[in-house]
Amino acid sequence: MNDQDPGGGIERESCVPLVDRFGRAKKKLRLSLTDRCNFRCVYCMPEAPAWKPRSELLSFEELYALAALFVTRLGIEQIRLTGGEPLARRNVVNFIAMLGRLRPAGLKRVSLSTNGVFLGREARALRDAGLDDVNVSLDSLSPARFSGLTGGGDVNQVLRSIAQARDAGLDVKVNAVVIRGRNENDIVPLTLWGYEHRLPLRLIEFMPLDARGLWSPDKVFCEKEIIAALARHFEVVAMPHSREPATYYLLNYTYPLGIISTVSNPFCADCDRIRLTADGRLFPCLFSAAGVDLRSGLGAGQASDAIEQLIRTAVWNKPRGFVDRPVHTRPPVRMHVLGG
Repeated sequence: MNDQDPGGGIERESCVPLVDRFGRAKKKLRLSLTDRCNFRCVYCMPEAPAWKPRSELLSFEELYALAALFVTRLGIEQIRLTGGEPLARRNVVNFIAMLGRLRPAGLKRVSLSTNGVFLGREARALRDAGLDDVNVSLDSLSPARFSGLTGGGDVNQVLRSIAQARDAGLDVKVNAVVIRGRNENDIVPLTLWGYEHRLPLRLIEFMPLDARGLWSPDKVFCEKEIIAALARHFEVVAMPHSREPATYYLLNYTYPLGIISTVSNPFCADCDRIRLTADGRLFPCLFSAAGVDLRSGLGAGQASDAIEQLIRTAVWNKPRGFVDRPVHTRPPVRMHVLGG
């Protein structure tokens, strides 16, 4: 297979919802395009990563074939492109246009998570190709701290990209991972910045998915501590909980701020997402012990029915999630491979 556009749009087939044994229906697919990244964020990337050979990654045609199966037969409604850094892979704009052919079949939203470096130059093309929104990682506004957290990244370059993406008409959200001893003092400056620019912001507890083994419970700056820090500067009111991973708080009765508290307050009971790695392994949960190989089925010309059954079986056996795992155990696959 190659990365050429496979052709016209398709309609949704007769579709049985994709559910696990706890009754959670899956509507969102995190689709990783690469494990490569130009940053070395301490909560994600190894210091000296060994990349997957490009020959082992799914082609865009293979990714599209699987995406079509997820949408037309399994009820997936939203696809988020992740990495690594998804914009580090060539021709992402074309792939987004390909995914647009799945909209008549029920695909409602195509999103992208990025570190922001390449976003500015691609923003208008991404929007024109059909991208609906983008999440940008921004863990500090301090040039020195940002560089330390990302392995040399330039925060001003990311800020310029955010402005360019908004100018291009993309919906932009900002994510910040909070690590005790590294950037908890950035909570208030980031929130004030988001408040001023009316940019949605989500603060994320440090999760045990880093590739360097740095995570420990004492490095988790938890949701309650985040709220306490914000309450010194804002009126903070809890909003009704939804199925989203973030719990939202209304600041000064006008600005919604999200907190993703996977460690202190897991949201597993409402989980509606699954993940596919760039080399074709399906992970029903961020903390799954192993992935299910879908690539080999594609390579062998396996019928869609057989691949669908593989997916349904894997999702049915999805664990309850972080709530059921010992806090010190680590899954074998790290965040830069799984995607955010």
